[in-house]
Amino acid sequence: MSTTIDPEPEVEQAPQTKPPTRAGDALFSGTALGAGLLVILFLAGVGAFLTIRGLPALDASGDSAYGEPNIWKFVGMLLVGTVYASVIAMVIVTPLAIALALVISHYAPKKLAKPVGYLVDLLAAVPSVVFGLWGLEVLAPRLLPLYKWLNEHASWIPLFDGSVNQRSLLTAAIVLALMALPIVTAILREVFAQTPRAHEEAALALGATRWEMVKLAVFPYARSGMVAAVLLGLGRALGETMAVAMVLSATGTGYLTASIITSEAPNTIAAFIANYYANASGAKINTLIFAGLALFLLTFLVNFAGRWIATRGQVKG
Repeated sequence: MSTTIDPEPEVEQAPQTKPPTRAGDALFSGTALGAGLLVILFLAGVGAFLTIRGLPALDASGDSAYGEPNIWKFVGMLLVGTVYASVIAMVIVTPLAIALALVISHYAPKKLAKPVGYLVDLLAAVPSVVFGLWGLEVLAPRLLPLYKWLNEHASWIPLFDGSVNQRSLLTAAIVLALMALPIVTAILREVFAQTPRAHEEAALALGATRWEMVKLAVFPYARSGMVAAVLLGLGRALGETMAVAMVLSATGTGYLTASIITSEAPNTIAAFIANYYANASGAKINTLIFAGLALFLLTFLVNFAGRWIATRGQVKG
């Protein structure tokens, strides 16, 4: 006699209903979307303006190109100075920002780390004119003896050759480094703090010192974030105007030289535009706007690369 087992009755699944949307959530979502689209619209408007007003300068030469034979040499000279000063600033600020971020996130007690973090963040609120005045009146005179010593004892290095001037590219780069320090430190601090606690505790449990734990657990995890922080700081330094214009003594497009302690240094795009735009007219305005377009594209690419690397690192993490 065979017995049949009745199949289990199927449980009817309740239809999935979408949770009701609250009015506050809809308002916030719409506001955020509108703000994002507005920023993109402004960015596109700036790019369109620079392109339309700058393209007529493609055939500029001679006086309309500020003494250069063509627009490409004019922009190229200024791009070299802009990138040169910004790279020197990043070389200075990167170890300082890493050390400061590690102190805040891993070494200093919380009672001390928070005030230090607030003070570093407050540097971002200081106007660039204040940095320029400080660099011109306080920093530059105190660096002059160091420049003379470097010129006397290390002039065989191209960086320290030439006639010494306190308003040199190195002085401007130090000011740029201080201005980029808050953003680089803030990003590094957040990246270091996101290191999994289990990785750090495992390294310490195996007998690693605090510094060895940082090298073995924190730095490998935060590598992409560190690169992104440096690139975003570089983007901040590339577009700085007033501080560099006040500190740097280079006139015209400057000179293509490796020395960083002389006045015969390449100028930067932002500083050149700030110094010459007020007296420009006719074709010279288009030339300056074309230089601004080159700086706009360079800054956009650097910031885009920094954001892309940061997002890629978050996805991997």
